[in-house]
Amino acid sequence: MRAATTLSVVVLAAAGIGHAVVSSLDAGIARVDAFKDMKNRPRAGHGMNILLVGTDGRDKISEQQRQAYHLGGAPCHCTDTIMIVHISEDRNRATVVSLPRDSYVEVPAHVDLNSGQRHGPHPLKLNAAYAEGGPQLTVRTVEGMTHLKIDHYLEVDFTSFMKTVDVLGGVTICTPTPLKDSYTGLDLTAGTHTLMGGQALQYVRSRHLDAASDLGRMKRQQKFLAALIGRATSSGVLLNPIKFRDVTRAVLGSVRADEGFGADELLDLGRAMRNFSPSSSEFTTVPIGQMNFPVKGIGSTLKWNQPAADKLFQSLRDDKPLTTDRPKSAPAPAPVEVDPHQIKVQVENGTATSGLGKRVDAALAAAGFATTRLPVAAADHAVKRTVVSYDPRWDRSARSLAAALPGSELRAVPGLGAVLKVTAGADFTAVRKVRVANPAEPEPSPSVVRGDEELCSGT
Repeated sequence: MRAATTLSVVVLAAAGIGHAVVSSLDAGIARVDAFKDMKNRPRAGHGMNILLVGTDGRDKISEQQRQAYHLGGAPCHCTDTIMIVHISEDRNRATVVSLPRDSYVEVPAHVDLNSGQRHGPHPLKLNAAYAEGGPQLTVRTVEGMTHLKIDHYLEVDFTSFMKTVDVLGGVTICTPTPLKDSYTGLDLTAGTHTLMGGQALQYVRSRHLDAASDLGRMKRQQKFLAALIGRATSSGVLLNPIKFRDVTRAVLGSVRADEGFGADELLDLGRAMRNFSPSSSEFTTVPIGQMNFPVKGIGSTLKWNQPAADKLFQSLRDDKPLTTDRPKSAPAPAPVEVDPHQIKVQVENGTATSGLGKRVDAALAAAGFATTRLPVAAADHAVKRTVVSYDPRWDRSARSLAAALPGSELRAVPGLGAVLKVTAGADFTAVRKVRVANPAEPEPSPSVVRGDEELCSGT
């Protein structure tokens, strides 16, 4: 997520700023040798591949920021977010591929940075590769999984992310439903919001908003990144050397990059990308083959759908776009743990809108849920956000039901029993279709969207 900061620096370079200005910025970037002694690397394809990682480093966070934005706790010294950004050879397109932090990987042999011991190849979660072997092991692991040659490595943290957003004057995002996460402190009403640095960090960090968890968070990160590009390319920063200098000076103090990514590379890339816009970018997530893949000693991981992933990364090697002009398709059915036919549901109308309870009940029944077909009026007629109330003993059923009601709030009610309760709020728009996840069946390929499709309408 904080990798959005570094991509913004690449986009900002499109101003074609003079070499002296960019050289002074180059001097402020901390360097890391991410490719030291690497052998047997994948063959280079067409275009440029940048590995962007966001760490959970928070040593530069003030106590006031810790309290305001829920940034307490000890960092794990791991990569909180990992993205591959492919810049096309003609510099007219950027493809962003999110790699889930909990991806199951086999890391190559390496020396543990903490103990100094030599380890042979072994399984890990992808985000733990950084903690064991730093940037080098992270790059080697990603190259081994994707067979893509990584050309540059860029690393950012919480501080650089917030500074970038603040200096740009905030980033506009929109949400059709309220977003509230007690873990990060995020609390947004439905509608359009201009987020400043701290609130933007809460937005991209939140993973307890719905049943989609980390996968939902990655989609919001991509949405935010598209809005960030839109803000950078429309705010006048790219046409004003002084604004460009101020923005980049504000954020580069927390960025680490490989030795080869300097002033000349920024200038060359920037001159070629002067016409870059949100429609020039596309976003996707690596295809997942199995959720909750158990690994002894590691826990639950995400296993890639390797054939689909290989196809995706081959497109990047061949420098082919993932999107074409096509009509928007309906969202794919959400994978759930429990067959909806086994989930009993009582619907309540929590608004003053006549007939809403019947509409929600019918939509859930059409999606396969065992509704009572007798919706009732709730005691509160001013419910803004749809609520799924459940007995903690039926938590898996509750998560499955919430997946059919995007943006709904899960609320545990001990003693409620086997019948779950849906209180329809003013935010209700539609029921999403669901399907029972089969561990032996790969997930369908994730959708690919262009950056302009992620922006709020009219912005």
